[in-house]
Amino acid sequence: MTLPAQRGEAIPYATVGLALQAVRDGEITAALVPIENSVEGGVTATLDNLTYGDPLVITREVLLPVQFTLFGRPGTSLADVRRVLTHPHAAAQCRTWLASHLPAAEITEGGSTAAAAAEVADPRSRYDAAVCAQVAGEMYRLSPLAERIADNADAVTRFVLVSRPGPVAPATGADKTTMVLFMREDHPGALLEILEQFASRGVNLCRIESRPTKRTLGDYCFSVDAEGHVDDARLAEALMGLHRTCSDIVFLGSYPRADQAVPTIQTGTSNADYASATAWLRRIRG
Repeated sequence: MTLPAQRGEAIPYATVGLALQAVRDGEITAALVPIENSVEGGVTATLDNLTYGDPLVITREVLLPVQFTLFGRPGTSLADVRRVLTHPHAAAQCRTWLASHLPAAEITEGGSTAAAAAEVADPRSRYDAAVCAQVAGEMYRLSPLAERIADNADAVTRFVLVSRPGPVAPATGADKTTMVLFMREDHPGALLEILEQFASRGVNLCRIESRPTKRTLGDYCFSVDAEGHVDDARLAEALMGLHRTCSDIVFLGSYPRADQAVPTIQTGTSNADYASATAWLRRIRG
């Protein structure tokens, strides 16, 4: 699934944090930021920026194949490269290629691949090359030194469109809901209590990652993607159970899945099943 046509100007930002803060400040309507990679997992800068600060919500997602190119200033050759700048995820996804072709080069990790390209484009930069996407290299008029250098040709990055909170879009039947869950207290079975809220209602999880709460060492919260929409009875019931179980929940939105995969609904967990159970309880209460 691609994003719907957007009106207005597309503005680049050097880091995920700056892009999301621009949304919070009302400078831009929405930001498209990476949240997960098939090789490296969650993008921590995005996960943490969505968890803390003024509320934001995810309204769409898109899956993009990952292709990286090594770019340098015009006139630079591969033999000239001594210092390379890129994003940590890009460095990890090109680790084998860089070690094989630039074994003596110093690899520095920065805020984004686009910012790396901008830095290398400066004639005064101490960096000789940037690992970035084709579009970033071309935007800053750099020259490609080596193309398709990612170690995994099938790698995919998941991007999300983030905006300020508003009405949740209607369910499509192929949706995903993202949230961050904070344990009430750390005790044996605390995570199991959280997971049971999903399992007992037939809600499948697409992703779960622990992130430090930044309060004390060993204190973690959990970033979760669940199949379904907040308007689905099974997921709504799970959220209410989590509200009773967790100390806090950061709801980050329900939105259409990029792959349009329809979840398998277990017997007894459909909207009709929940409606029937509610009607039955109403009858026996008189």
